[in-house]
Amino acid sequence: MIQPTIVEIDDPDDDRLALYRDVKDRDLTGREGLFMAEGKVVLERLFTSPVAETVSVLTTPERLSGLAHLPNAPVYVVPQTVMDAVAGFPIHRGYLALGRYAPKQTLAQRVSANRARVLVLCGISNTDNMGGLMRNAAAFGVDAVVLDATCCDPLYRKAIRVSVGGVLEVPHYRMNDIIGTLKALDLTPYALTPSGKVTLDVVPPAARSAVLFGAEGPGLSADIMAACETVRIDMHGGFDSLNVATTSGIVLYKFTA
Repeated sequence: MIQPTIVEIDDPDDDRLALYRDVKDRDLTGREGLFMAEGKVVLERLFTSPVAETVSVLTTPERLSGLAHLPNAPVYVVPQTVMDAVAGFPIHRGYLALGRYAPKQTLAQRVSANRARVLVLCGISNTDNMGGLMRNAAAFGVDAVVLDATCCDPLYRKAIRVSVGGVLEVPHYRMNDIIGTLKALDLTPYALTPSGKVTLDVVPPAARSAVLFGAEGPGLSADIMAACETVRIDMHGGFDSLNVATTSGIVLYKFTA
């Protein structure tokens, strides 16, 4: 069995820590296609992730024993002062890791069963919303998440943190032709919109279905909605919609039951 490599470092300028430098400012930029994860819960999800692999870990001697298990990757153990100096700000959680996104199946393979549930996101540029949506996808057992070209990266550090590592549980795929992709995969599309023709409570989800969400404000495009069954959640008190992540939780609860 391959064992993790524990490496003690006390020099913040050590080259082995280069990709951890200036976390707050750089996020993904210049990290050679890698992403940054932080926090104990998120790291432990990364270590067992079906869609990502751990490249290395950065922690302190005090925090090391708090991890239930370690990955087969270098584990850099440094004093808290060194960790803060490398990252560029105080890392109160005491855990950072670099990962590489590596889904083992294509989208078609992920949804090849007779029953499939897919979450489709269009124009989601807010990292908090993206994190919340990915958390819900993991919580309700969605088979895959499809993103259009205008969505932000679910692997931004903040999005991963907000998702509580959920983004490391469910594979996501970028597609240019959303409706064409869903048709090719025989997925029935349902578009969530305040102007939907039917209410969520009367919708019997197809065995193979996709639920589509747009950005708060502009929502989904007219072309996309024209190709879907449009669904709404009725509001009270003059409100026309909920936060997109909140809405997805309600919808996915019904669609995955």
